Amino acid sequence: MKQGNFFRIITFYLIAIIISNIFRFDSFHLQGVIDSLPTWAMIIYSPLQAVGVLLGALIAMKFLQKKTNLEFSFFGTSKKWSVIMGVIPVIILVILGVNNKQGNNSHYYGFIAGLSTFIYCYFEEIGWRGYLGQELKDISEFKRIFIISGLWYLWHLFFLRNPDLVQNVIFFGWLMIGSWGLGKIVQLTKSIFAATCFHLVINILLFNGFIKDGLDKTDKIIVLGVLVPIWILILIKWKKEKTIANTRS
Repeated sequence: MKQGNFFRIITFYLIAIIISNIFRFDSFHLQGVIDSLPTWAMIIYSPLQAVGVLLGALIAMKFLQKKTNLEFSFFGTSKKWSVIMGVIPVIILVILGVNNKQGNNSHYYGFIAGLSTFIYCYFEEIGWRGYLGQELKDISEFKRIFIISGLWYLWHLFFLRNPDLVQNVIFFGWLMIGSWGLGKIVQLTKSIFAATCFHLVINILLFNGFIKDGLDKTDKIIVLGVLVPIWILILIKWKKEKTIANTRS
């Protein structure tokens, strides 16, 4: 790896780790204040646990842009399809409703939790699939996926919450699969927004405490059964439109 690439990656990762963990470990003792605020404050506070990834990526990308043009953007090659993909999961959560300990209306909470989680996932994707995906594009696909997954795994600090070796291996395996799949989506669409949508589903079904514990098994099946087929159809349509556009140009 070239010295410039290494410097940018280290810069990105140190910022991602340090700043995100300030909020993850509540170093400023803000959690008590947030708990006393209305539920909508979660839209602001929850994504801060991933804000280090966003800031690190933005700074590293400034250096990267001096060497090459970025191959990805917020909406990629289609603002229309990106927005449609982003709106659907939030609508589903509003319709289904998300049970919560705060005693809020489940449909209102579904909107707040969905929007908050989407922002959180975007902060992650701009770093892992956006910046790192392009920074490491010249190495083999397996090496790129393995490096991104390894950095992603360490950033999560999953081993601090669950020291079980088997569970950590399984979690790393999930991140490898996610890095491969989400990376393919960005390669196809050039859209961080599209990758964020798929990341959101993973959070809804498996990891996000705001949502996964507020949906029963039937609700999760509905989310998976509705979103994945629709998104696959959108990606197929997106690819066709992209191919036609490239042919005309």
